[in-house]
Amino acid sequence: MIELSLFPELDSELQDKKSSTFEDNMKLPIHRWYRYTAGFSATWVAKIIEEEILNGRTRIIDPFVGSGTVALESTMHEVEAFGLESNPYVFKIASAKLLWNHISITKIQQASRQLIQRAKEIDTSVENYPLIIRKCFPDETLLRLDALKNACLEIEEGDIKNFFWFVITSILRSTSPVGTAQWQYIQPNKSKANVLDPFAAFEKKIIEICSDIRKCSLRSSNHKALILQQDARGEVDIPDNWGDLVITSPPYANNYDYADAMRLEMSFWGDIENYKGLKDVSRHLVRACTQHVSRLKNDVFDMMESSLLEPIKEELRIKFDLLDNERKNHGGKKNYHLMIVAYFYDLAQVFNTLSKKTSEKCKMCFVVGDSAPYGIYIPVDEWLGKLALNSGFKSFSFEKLRDRNIKWKNRKHRVPLKEGRLWINK
Repeated sequence: MIELSLFPELDSELQDKKSSTFEDNMKLPIHRWYRYTAGFSATWVAKIIEEEILNGRTRIIDPFVGSGTVALESTMHEVEAFGLESNPYVFKIASAKLLWNHISITKIQQASRQLIQRAKEIDTSVENYPLIIRKCFPDETLLRLDALKNACLEIEEGDIKNFFWFVITSILRSTSPVGTAQWQYIQPNKSKANVLDPFAAFEKKIIEICSDIRKCSLRSSNHKALILQQDARGEVDIPDNWGDLVITSPPYANNYDYADAMRLEMSFWGDIENYKGLKDVSRHLVRACTQHVSRLKNDVFDMMESSLLEPIKEELRIKFDLLDNERKNHGGKKNYHLMIVAYFYDLAQVFNTLSKKTSEKCKMCFVVGDSAPYGIYIPVDEWLGKLALNSGFKSFSFEKLRDRNIKWKNRKHRVPLKEGRLWINK
């Protein structure tokens, strides 16, 4: 077995391929507190920030905050940052992680002991939980989770209440014996071996959190990252011409429902009760999933005629027709043709926003992956680059990191796909 540290050029190449994934973050303080479905490498983000500080770029924007990787690294490097997150649930998760240098270890330890004690005293019930939660947790486990939940809801102080909301949210999947891995939809018919007791999981997470805060406390004392619960497709509260560096990863056009990915957590806290509640969350998101576009039939042609899509209009129309025809050959008849138009329309709006909010020396990096619904290839990086130019940016280039769609034996098509960084300059 090769020891990669003896071959730095190989080590660097391997890290580059991982930079579009969340894998290494699970070893890093604070980042590891919550495994987000669509995260990317904090180590790579830190490297970019350090390089661009030397180039005079110290004002960062992330229009798709997710679990807060860019915002967290900005606080670590004491540079200013704005983050935008339109998913209300993911916004709460990222915001809670940014409390790491606002709440003392002593306060966390004291308040967590009080919460556990109160949870042991509370009368609990499983009766009001929706069916999906009852399928994911045995009654005994759910009773303990309910106790933690209600003890948390009794807390009056906002920051500590939000922080413990996050801690409880972060342990839910580790206490369920069914298929609830962070990267998949809920699968009640599957089981897993390593399951934690809720009280033990809570205490374990608190120990991890306090250890991480202790490690990071000397790195930064100033909280300069501000996350806004706003949609990057429209008006946002970032000063015009402010940002000189954008680091982000938008949703991929791969039919993954980022709202559904949080169904377990939202159902547990009572924020959604049914599919309608899930749709209410979806309306905040970039339309990268066929479930989000079923009612777009009357709007899609107006989108294609919009000046926002002018540079790709002809190519887009060709792919639209191909997808519309191909779907008739498949049982599900998924609306990929509608999704593709809505996706690029939404991203064009984001570029339009960023054009207003960034300075003349701005440099942007979008971590992106291409797509091939029903085996019809969509050149995502090329089209996004063209849309950026249409919004006022001057140049773009694509840096491939790795191949995608190569390990799944049951994949429905064999179109080569790639993932990488789309660099855009103003």
